Amino acid sequence: MRYAFIFNLLVVLACCMQPCPALNNQAMLNSFHRKWLVPALALAVTASASGQDAMTLRDCMEFAISNATKIRIQQAAIGDAQIDRRDAALALFTPQINASTYAYYNFGRSIDPQTNTYFNTTSFHNNYSVSAGYDLFDGFKAVNNYKISRTGMQIAESREKQVEADICLAVMEAYYNVVYYKRLCDVYEEQVAVAEQALQRARRQEELGQKGHADVIQMEADLADRRYELTNTLNMYNSQKMTLEDLMFWPMDEELVIVTDFRSFAGAQDDSGAQGNNAAQGNNAVILREPEATEESIVDFALENNPAVQIAAWTMENARLQLNTAKWQLLPSVGLYAGWSTSYYTYQGSQTAAFGDQFRNNGGEYVEVSVSIPIWNRMSRHSAVARRQHAFDKAAAEYDQTRRDVESEVRRAVQDRDGAATAYGQAQRKAEVLAQSQEAGAGPHLSAGVPDGEQQLPEGPGRRDELPVQIPHQAGGGQIL
Repeated sequence: MRYAFIFNLLVVLACCMQPCPALNNQAMLNSFHRKWLVPALALAVTASASGQDAMTLRDCMEFAISNATKIRIQQAAIGDAQIDRRDAALALFTPQINASTYAYYNFGRSIDPQTNTYFNTTSFHNNYSVSAGYDLFDGFKAVNNYKISRTGMQIAESREKQVEADICLAVMEAYYNVVYYKRLCDVYEEQVAVAEQALQRARRQEELGQKGHADVIQMEADLADRRYELTNTLNMYNSQKMTLEDLMFWPMDEELVIVTDFRSFAGAQDDSGAQGNNAAQGNNAVILREPEATEESIVDFALENNPAVQIAAWTMENARLQLNTAKWQLLPSVGLYAGWSTSYYTYQGSQTAAFGDQFRNNGGEYVEVSVSIPIWNRMSRHSAVARRQHAFDKAAAEYDQTRRDVESEVRRAVQDRDGAATAYGQAQRKAEVLAQSQEAGAGPHLSAGVPDGEQQLPEGPGRRDELPVQIPHQAGGGQIL
């Protein structure tokens, strides 16, 4: 869009440069250049120098997911899972088919049975064979492996979703950190400007004898504090911006520009169709897709749809199938095999049939049914059953722990949401009271030219609860900005 706008603008400028009879007057031509041509060129240069449009939170998430190396790794894992599922299906429904051939020369001394003397002989042997085999009963190993491969495919896809969710949450947190420190820098810049003006006024009052030197020194110290806070905040802003660029895999030679106006966030929420109001009726708070959802319904939704819970459940199911397979391996196995083979040979000094005749006449077939009974294999099968039982117990315990962790995290996130909504409402009420007091002429006390309400600001989002907007914990997609 930006480049199309610049192109159209240049086309208009080119048309403006064409000779026009109405502009023959030099004064009118100069006026036209001053009023239209110069501002248009300045706008084109500014648009081209900006480099890119400001990216919203959704744009940053989509860019991060499309360029993340973790996503590429998970896509490779999904490819491996697809291959495993294909191999398991072929092992279950198709037999093994093999073909082989060999040829060899045999030369050396031998004894002639008629003359009982040694003589030199040379022979050639050539063999061809085709065989096929299918396991009629292998302790349901092929069936269980096919089920495990299907579950493994689901696990790989869920892990990709989990990685996407983790990337989105990390980008969301870094994005709001950048916005927070950017707005905080703006506040400190305003405070520094106010403090500088107050210091200049105080120095003038000192010259007139209206203020003491100690007051001026105190204002200089306050101004130094403001500049120090501005420097620290600017450093944190640059650090958080680098973190966001790393999460997005942003090109190193390009500058990342994001939207820092909270009004655009509210507009994005309205455009996305999000509905409902929080306790404070704020535009910047987290909005639930289902405002009427209770805490228990949110927990149930998370336990059913959270990728971590799904992966733990499927891992436990695979462990159960592997345990059943190990138990069935204690029984005999039955296999069906069939084959065909033929041969061709020649001896030096003797008459042999042609290759085609021998190929047909020497052919033979066989059909075999084999039963393998495990009697004593140093208890390796019993040890395998014990290991699979321990693996199943471990997977079951991890599943229970995952469910408990997700449930606790979701309940904590709901409490954080309610607490943030209450705190936001109180902060909004405080801002309204301060505005009313200023309108009534009883404004806040000024110290060094800086209002008291601006002298103490939060130190930054070092923890989750210090963010200006609460970032919800991953609860299976139950919340959205």
